[in-house]
Amino acid sequence: MTNYWDTGLPADDRAELLLRKMTLEEKCGQLTSVMPWSLVRADGSAAEGAEELLVNPPGHVAQLIVDDPAQLARLVGTIQHRFVTGTRLGIPALLHAEALNGFLAGGHMVFPTAIGLAATWSPELVEEMTDLIRRQMRRTGLPHALSPVMDVALDPRWGRVHETYGEDPYLAAAFSVAFTRGLQGADLAEGVVATGKHFLGYAVTAGGRNQSAFEAGSRQTRDLFAYPFEAAIQIAGLKSVMNGYADIDGVPAGISRETLTGLLRGTLGFDGFVSADYATLEQVVTRQRAASTPGEAGRLAITAGLDVEFPTPFAYGSALVAEVEEGRLDVRDVDACVRRVLRAKFELGLFENPYPQEHIDITAVAREGETLSQRLARRSVVLAKNDGILPLPQEGPTVAVIGPHADAVIRQFAAYTYPAWREAVNGLELGEHGTMAGAEGIKSSWFDRLFSPVDVAALARDRYGARPLAEEIAAFAGDVLTEPGCTMTRPLGQEAVERAVEAARGADVVVLALGGASLWFTGERTEGEDSDSADISLPAAQARLAEAVAATGKPLVVVLVQGRAYALPEVVRDAAAIVVSTFGGPYGAKAVAEVLFGAVNPSGKLPYSVPRHSGQIPVHHHQKAGTGYRSPLPAHIPRHYLDMEATPLYAFGHGLSYTDFTLTDLACDPEVDTTGTAGISATVTNTGTLAGATVVQLYLRINTSGVTRPAQQLAGFHRVELAPGQSCRLTFHVSAAQLGCTNLAHDFAVEPATVEVFLGFDSDDRALTGSFELIGKPRVLTSGERAFLSETTTAKESACREYCSAPPTTPNTTPPNC
Repeated sequence: MTNYWDTGLPADDRAELLLRKMTLEEKCGQLTSVMPWSLVRADGSAAEGAEELLVNPPGHVAQLIVDDPAQLARLVGTIQHRFVTGTRLGIPALLHAEALNGFLAGGHMVFPTAIGLAATWSPELVEEMTDLIRRQMRRTGLPHALSPVMDVALDPRWGRVHETYGEDPYLAAAFSVAFTRGLQGADLAEGVVATGKHFLGYAVTAGGRNQSAFEAGSRQTRDLFAYPFEAAIQIAGLKSVMNGYADIDGVPAGISRETLTGLLRGTLGFDGFVSADYATLEQVVTRQRAASTPGEAGRLAITAGLDVEFPTPFAYGSALVAEVEEGRLDVRDVDACVRRVLRAKFELGLFENPYPQEHIDITAVAREGETLSQRLARRSVVLAKNDGILPLPQEGPTVAVIGPHADAVIRQFAAYTYPAWREAVNGLELGEHGTMAGAEGIKSSWFDRLFSPVDVAALARDRYGARPLAEEIAAFAGDVLTEPGCTMTRPLGQEAVERAVEAARGADVVVLALGGASLWFTGERTEGEDSDSADISLPAAQARLAEAVAATGKPLVVVLVQGRAYALPEVVRDAAAIVVSTFGGPYGAKAVAEVLFGAVNPSGKLPYSVPRHSGQIPVHHHQKAGTGYRSPLPAHIPRHYLDMEATPLYAFGHGLSYTDFTLTDLACDPEVDTTGTAGISATVTNTGTLAGATVVQLYLRINTSGVTRPAQQLAGFHRVELAPGQSCRLTFHVSAAQLGCTNLAHDFAVEPATVEVFLGFDSDDRALTGSFELIGKPRVLTSGERAFLSETTTAKESACREYCSAPPTTPNTTPPNC
């Protein structure tokens, strides 16, 4: 007789067969998650109450984080053995972890935070990164990642911008697709389920406040904020989506059938399972007041299409059983959610291979990805301004490194990295705010036994080889003088400023190491979860320090370590050079030093616009035609604001090099049918004296009848490495199916239009301009018929691809002819 153990059957059939054997209680259990300490003690023995919990076992286990991979695998194996051998049906659990910029578990490599990855404009390297994370997570038995963040971040007041790929939906889509492909792999039986979050509009909530309401019309919701999710679903087969906390048109996302079923499943074609962000349904009751009881919240969520409740049962489990038994909820709605969860487990091969790898070489694992992390850090550094002072001469000048980032090695590690998580655990040990929902009250039973308080700066140095900026600069400079001058947000007193000024006077050049800090809920921070800012100005203590140092008259180079845009004071804007870095992980400071002294020619490009002032928000490059700084000025009005320009200080996509590039010879198809593909070509040449890399960016303005479109939208980009005097011919192939929008009839369609073309090196560069006509019959497109990302070819594509996938780090190496 056919049963769910038959590996020859499709995953859907196996899920259906297993579903028929399950009791209502078992079904509702599959839709819940528990914390690991509910099942095992830190030594691997059974936790109190674990046997009772496994009578109707949960389907998921949340956030098992320990100090080394072998220990993690042992605990996962113990937990999984209890599910497989100690429950009636032997259904393995699905264990999840974070993987935003590396597998969040001790003993694994850390990479730059997501906004830094976006600054590389190198999605192929992110796919390489997540391919490694896939192997690491499968090795230790955690096949579900709560990453990546696909939110389009338009508001720098929001503290989680650094977890995103920035302000542009196309760029976010390119990285979301790459992340998902690498993580899920070619065969999910050897892959890890990726989770796109947070659906939808989480990064543009009211007032820039975390978890506040999201207000947008249906066109902007579909065409802009859903774009990265839809691309990952259609191109990479995204298997899970996490809801956001925001209200969408007045309905909390976690209980919105219009959002989770109508838009996500019906319109975007998603067929995976929806994972609740932590404590979503509890907040529906206690914060948003959209339900009065756990059962009511659970009923609304199930019928909306929310499949799994994380991290612990509140509205699912027994509360859901009661809703069915009392006739308020149709069991078929429960079955639909359970079926999706079971199918994922079969697709992952968990029934055949539920256990982690038995033997793990801890030393070898710790070094995995080291070279890749360095490459990503180097590519993420953005040279925003240079009056000719950079690169600094090696082994020559005395450099004063001044500011809160001068000697702060741990501040290169943002929230959702292991060192930052250990810092949060230290806080928990001291009675501070818990690090995650569901972690309350477990201090003595779990963390005390697994973790002792640790010096996180020493951890960053010893485990990852990280060094602060002053030490990395010392590897190049003659002498280095170091003073903090202030903390991230607070002055240290006049004596500290005077010591900084004295150091500046004794130096040939001053590197002002300023910026922000991302922490988990507590501590001195400027960014992070529930760490939003009404004013995005650089902290006043840093501005005052910069003014005091600038008064010495010494040349200033400003290094900004930041995960979002800051409004910069005049003293910083006037510096001789400005370098923008991110929370770059172990090699973040090293990459900055290499750029400062010319060991690496910078190639990073900003993934967000930098405003002149907080009052400009929003200032993203793809503002609608006629809106914001994209609105034409009447002849008698000199500028949009009375007190300043409305344009950004630095445009999206901006980033300088130590060499120069030009674009020439635009060629563009004059007409393209709505069923066709546009070819847009240009030649990029390195006209400078050093080898270097740049990113050629293609922007389009589509003038569709009846609706207002963006004044421009990113439609393609290509990073190219060139020796001095070398040229490369690029051709962007843009499908007409990439050029649609939600039209007057609320259909997603490609319609005849004049399409203006802009090619340049940032979003405001108009190095080459042209246009083509989109002709033919209007085409209404389903999600599966859309195109999301253009393709790029070069004159000698294979040679360019081979070189650009693994270029040398020195700026004078000659690449192949393109």
